[in-house]
Amino acid sequence: MESPKRQKATMGASEQIGVDSKPALQFKDGQQNFIETDALDISTHLFDPTAEYKMNHKRRGLALIFNHERFFWHLTLPERRGTIADRENLKRSLTELGFEVKCFDDLKAEDVVQNIYNVSIGKHEDVDCFMCIFLSHGEDDHVYAYDAKIKIQTLTSMFRGDKCPSLVGKPKIFIIQACRGDKHDDPVIVADTVDSITDKLDVNETEVDAAAVYTLPAGADFLMCYSVAEGYYSHRETVNGSWYIQDLCNMIRRHGSSLEFTELLTLVNRKVSHRKVDVCRDIHALGKKQIPCFASMLTKKLYFYPKSK
Repeated sequence: MESPKRQKATMGASEQIGVDSKPALQFKDGQQNFIETDALDISTHLFDPTAEYKMNHKRRGLALIFNHERFFWHLTLPERRGTIADRENLKRSLTELGFEVKCFDDLKAEDVVQNIYNVSIGKHEDVDCFMCIFLSHGEDDHVYAYDAKIKIQTLTSMFRGDKCPSLVGKPKIFIIQACRGDKHDDPVIVADTVDSITDKLDVNETEVDAAAVYTLPAGADFLMCYSVAEGYYSHRETVNGSWYIQDLCNMIRRHGSSLEFTELLTLVNRKVSHRKVDVCRDIHALGKKQIPCFASMLTKKLYFYPKSK
């Protein structure tokens, strides 16, 4: 009886091994090129690339807007002129999408955290999703309340599955309007025209939100939206509000009930990127640009279809 090694050698000399009835390829040096296949993943047959979040619950859900215009003097942060326009613009646009909007102005950090915690422990079985918006200054992985900064991850962690089970599998959207760095985005091609200023009392100057906010992971079914890419200024007009919120609300009103939401955010990126600073006390900021960004941990497509009356 031949040894296993002898049998293996004999088989290699007399037989060709093939996959799917195809012979192995031969090379000039006598080596063979074998084709191997990975194990079949049955779950791929169940994967639907068109899957959408269920958005036909009784209610759309809560949208919390934390608007910060003034800050405790010790923080030495400038007032955010124009942020009231952002708040009202968001309130109108999100109400049209079916959200129950609640606005909070210049809350202390403790009150911000308490309000978000109260929502996180609530019952959300009959809602589609949750949205939380911060209009403020930012720094690193924090946003500023009236008297102190708050770690963003402290807020998002309240809505993880073990803390907020009634929102498991539902979209949780956080929108951060805050500066994210100390650099301006230089234009490559400037094609915009500068509008003439006729009334000095109504000059719509462009300002920036202070400091920087980092992009943060949050968990499955989270969508983190930022007014500007990391490391750059976020621009805000003193009359009309921030560029990002202006264009976000404009796109929501035009396409919010028909376009997939991350596609809508991409349109917002494009629209904001076409802007430039026209009027600003900082002459070095004139002509500068801005590009928003978003980090999606969504697992399905997100549509805000109109709610039936």
